Amino acid sequence: MQRALIIGSSGGIGSAVAAALTERGFEVVGLSRSGGGLDVTEETSVAHHLGALEGAFDLILVATGALEVRGAQPEKTIRDLTPAAMADQFALNTIGPAMVLKHAWPLIPRDRRAVVAVLSARVGSIGDNRLGGWYSYRTAKAAVNQIVHSAAIELGRTHKQAICVALHPGTVRTPFTEKYLGRHPSVPAREAAQNLLSVISDLTSADSGGFFDWAGKEIDW
Repeated sequence: MQRALIIGSSGGIGSAVAAALTERGFEVVGLSRSGGGLDVTEETSVAHHLGALEGAFDLILVATGALEVRGAQPEKTIRDLTPAAMADQFALNTIGPAMVLKHAWPLIPRDRRAVVAVLSARVGSIGDNRLGGWYSYRTAKAAVNQIVHSAAIELGRTHKQAICVALHPGTVRTPFTEKYLGRHPSVPAREAAQNLLSVISDLTSADSGGFFDWAGKEIDW
């Protein structure tokens, strides 16, 4: 039986992916703040929860993150930028996934294909940025993309069949995005989960270190 570890399993996307994997016959282990007390912004919490796990996982998905932290909304102008909002975004959206990757290393098998995927966002792409704004969130996501890319290089030296990628799930209808949907096309979390799993199933070792959207198309850094 294949095993999957979902970090952020109580969130809209994380819970939908966990449910879809269970339907496919995976053994799913879920960790989240509300479902066990995992706090990805605290390394001691990450080390404790991941260190308690045994065995290897065929899929590790980091589905944590937030567009608003402590009520700070995405900035419309650089004049709205504050050090506190930037620090909060980096703690949750960059440092959190980085600490998960650090402590999940022993859980990645060396003898078979495995995928480590971190949910990022298209707005983290520097090359795709045409609108500006959302400084803290954009920058935190751009930074986590660099973490993923570097980790993929290191992982490839010892885990030849492993794949480490950043994934953009599209605009998903969850409480996370409710205030910002507007007229943007969006999909329910269940559909987004199926899209992500389709992309993950098609990945090869040549894709490791890449940044892909929900349809499997590569996104500019």
